[in-house]
Amino acid sequence: MPATSRPKKIVVAINPSASFGSTRDVGPAVVQTLRAMGHEVTSLTEPDFEQLTASARAAVQKRPDALVVVGGDGMVNLGTNLVVNTKVPLGIIPSGTGNDMARGLGIPHDDVEAAIRALDAALAEPPRVIDAGRIRWTDADTGEAGERWFACALSAGFDAIVNERANGMRHPKGPSRYILAMLAELAVLRPLRYRLELDGEQVDTKAVLVALGNAQSFGGGMKVTPDAILDDGLFDVLIVEPLSRINFLRIFPRVFKGEHVGHPKVRIRRAKRVRIACDDPIVAYGDGERIAPLPLDVDLVPGVLRVLAPPA
Repeated sequence: MPATSRPKKIVVAINPSASFGSTRDVGPAVVQTLRAMGHEVTSLTEPDFEQLTASARAAVQKRPDALVVVGGDGMVNLGTNLVVNTKVPLGIIPSGTGNDMARGLGIPHDDVEAAIRALDAALAEPPRVIDAGRIRWTDADTGEAGERWFACALSAGFDAIVNERANGMRHPKGPSRYILAMLAELAVLRPLRYRLELDGEQVDTKAVLVALGNAQSFGGGMKVTPDAILDDGLFDVLIVEPLSRINFLRIFPRVFKGEHVGHPKVRIRRAKRVRIACDDPIVAYGDGERIAPLPLDVDLVPGVLRVLAPPA
């Protein structure tokens, strides 16, 4: 018997990239299982993200009981940008490469059936309310303003450069692609000069890595901001000051347990509003998705995202 007290109207958005490969059956299985549980399910399968976004936006405007995304953190980002500041909660069935937002929310990230059961249970309870990051920028060529939201993390240093390389790689699949991209970029590692503003305080520094964490991890379980809390109203701002390649490699294994924060070259500050600028042409990534070149203005907005997840 399903955990929910009554059937729900659910929109399920399936990652277009999952129409092939080992995850191609996950979306249809999710839809079939939720229908078997008694829910009224609208399944969205589109050939690309642009069309999926348009279809999902139209569906959310009809105020379903939930928007459920099937995929990785990129799908979470798509869903976040559609339901932020609405009463429609976001459900996550993780089947992507990193699944870091699911990890941060306590959603089973390596067992689809367990994730569906957790979703069904969460549908019977009030949604969890968390913060979300809002990114704003001005296009240097057109002068047009841009805005985008993220739920998990924003990267704007070596980590973002690695994302650029990893997204251009076709093989291998899974988290190992990120690690291989990191090793390739490590060969040309150099510090960059940043001009940061943390709640109005100017911080001029050289760094190899700058990241803003709303959740604890990115890159498939790397706990870059291990003490970040999803509903405390603050970013954990990670700054890794210049260090050698050897020292970087020594620190890296400790990131998966969040033990890197004790290193003297690692600083974590907390702030609600952050401006990030850099002398180099760095492109920032939010939830693993390419956002825009620096400079960016980022603020954490409390309580604007409802999610279907276990209690904190």
